[in-house]
Amino acid sequence: MRDLDEVGTMTDILVEYEQGDRFRITVRGHELVVDQPLDDGGGDDGPTPVEVFVAGLASCVAYYAGHYLRRHDIPVEGLAVECDFAFAEDRPARVGRVTLRIIVPEGFPEGRRAGLLAVAEHCTVHNSIRQAPEVAMTVEVQGVPPAGLEPAHPAPEAGALSTELRGLATEV
Repeated sequence: MRDLDEVGTMTDILVEYEQGDRFRITVRGHELVVDQPLDDGGGDDGPTPVEVFVAGLASCVAYYAGHYLRRHDIPVEGLAVECDFAFAEDRPARVGRVTLRIIVPEGFPEGRRAGLLAVAEHCTVHNSIRQAPEVAMTVEVQGVPPAGLEPAHPAPEAGALSTELRGLATEV
């Protein structure tokens, strides 16, 4: 597995079916299980993919906040990011609101609040939500060599994701 190729593309995240609604994610040798809550028919063996998505944002904000504190010689112990989210009420199904609260250690200098917020608001995950990435999706059959990928399409408007299913008739 590669981590970063010569043009800066992260690769080799694998998500494999285990049972029920449970999937195992492998990233750089680390593993994480995602599942659905019992109330939704899952085994509740891990967070949902949406919870991992939102936790990714919160942990990215925490990382940037911690880096900011260290750069300004402010203690990092006690730093936390609390987060809640809600689904959008309309379609398509998606997260409609995320609220993040950066909890700073006691004695945090008031004059650093705006700077910390400016840095945290520009974490990589937040930037990726605000300026949506190109998303290409294909369907491949096990044991059949994949067809060549076609050139990527331009990124959609901010906040929108596009997917393309090549040669697949879908029914809803």
